[in-house]
Amino acid sequence: MDVLEWLAAALGEEAGTAGVLSTDPGLLDAARADKSGWAADGMPLAIVSARTVEHVQATLRAASEFRVPVVPRGAGTGLAGGANGTDGSIVLDVSGMNRILEIDAEDQLAVVEPGVINSDLNAALEPYGLFFAPDPASRAVSTVGGNIATNAGGLLCAKYGVTREAVLGLEVVLADGRLLRTGHRTVKGVTGYDLTALFVGSEGTLGVIVGATVRLQPIPPGEPVTLGALFPDVRTAAEASARVTAARLRPAVMELLDAPALERISAHLGRATLEEAFGASDGAAYLLVQFDGATAAADAAAAGTLIAETGGTVRVAADAAEGERLLALRRAFHPALAASGEVLIEDVAVPRSRMPEMFAAIERISARYGIPIPTVAHAGDGNLHPNFVYTGDEVPAVVWDAANDLFRTAIELGGTLTGEHGVGVLKRRWLADEVGPDSYELQVKLKSVFDPLGVLNPGKVFGGR
Repeated sequence: MDVLEWLAAALGEEAGTAGVLSTDPGLLDAARADKSGWAADGMPLAIVSARTVEHVQATLRAASEFRVPVVPRGAGTGLAGGANGTDGSIVLDVSGMNRILEIDAEDQLAVVEPGVINSDLNAALEPYGLFFAPDPASRAVSTVGGNIATNAGGLLCAKYGVTREAVLGLEVVLADGRLLRTGHRTVKGVTGYDLTALFVGSEGTLGVIVGATVRLQPIPPGEPVTLGALFPDVRTAAEASARVTAARLRPAVMELLDAPALERISAHLGRATLEEAFGASDGAAYLLVQFDGATAAADAAAAGTLIAETGGTVRVAADAAEGERLLALRRAFHPALAASGEVLIEDVAVPRSRMPEMFAAIERISARYGIPIPTVAHAGDGNLHPNFVYTGDEVPAVVWDAANDLFRTAIELGGTLTGEHGVGVLKRRWLADEVGPDSYELQVKLKSVFDPLGVLNPGKVFGGR
């Protein structure tokens, strides 16, 4: 009996009748890729479209029995190759586990399965006056489980934190099929090692997340206030964002788009759309800032003064609806790039005070390699997304050379290789450079404790030195 026969028997009638186990070539091929533009070599053995915890347990028991790799996967919106089905693997798709099991408005928490879509969760929470704060640009299609697996960020991180701050507890299936429960439903809890935090951001290398208890936030009172400012150059815009942070103002959103980014949004949506939204057509960078809560108007006024003093031409949105239209333009950036070719979306972070230096470095690197690097940034937390557009099936060598310069510059400025996308495959070659040999060795040993047979997402995060 081979692994697929064993697995089909373990899954029972649902393996075939409910489509839980599939070897369809089209599905297998699609599972090789994510939104990073990278596709794994070879072909997976099969896909398990899990609907229950028992399906996940059966898959991992089969993998351990036959020493077959398992690649956990959600919506496939990752940007580092972490959930791409590798040759000879079983792809474990948990996107069909998409139930909201509980909303506890009194304790401000929810219990969800991993396949719940971000925007669907927030739609369900709105009648309770609550929301789930992690806000990736892909919130309309990305899953909560995927957010947790990569410790995803998004537009609201500067004020509300990344996904780790929103996770109270987890249910995780380990490599041998055991179900582990971590964390708690209480606001505080320090019993033993923090295994919940360890699994957040582990990219499927330690276990498969099958449930989560997440912390909710009250929807802020009143309407948000949004302002935008055009700048003559991106470094000045970055200085303005740093001044807002230094002034102890806490915007819910602070996004920065450089000139190449604006050019691509303009080409995608039309110049008139941007001119109407921005109130002007001349500018080489755009800073978008949104405040929420009871002090939104006063905070926006203070930020507007700082931004104008730094050289920005400020415009305040007339109402919340106009503010949302401005945010929609920011969210249109990645579709605008995808419309013009294949895209490598990079993800570095630096201390917020050093963002002007990082933007200056991006301009130098762009000139050095002769390629445009349109960049957007979550300026409120120092997370930049330099992007490369190319043609063909492979990322050109010159792009990787430029990316290498970007990564090393970010680290030299006290930053990191990845602020929110994760390591996956595409950044594993630089991991040891950032964390150092001792930390790298400890992390490899830690994985072996949870996954002694090496069946959980092998080749991801580690192994590319």
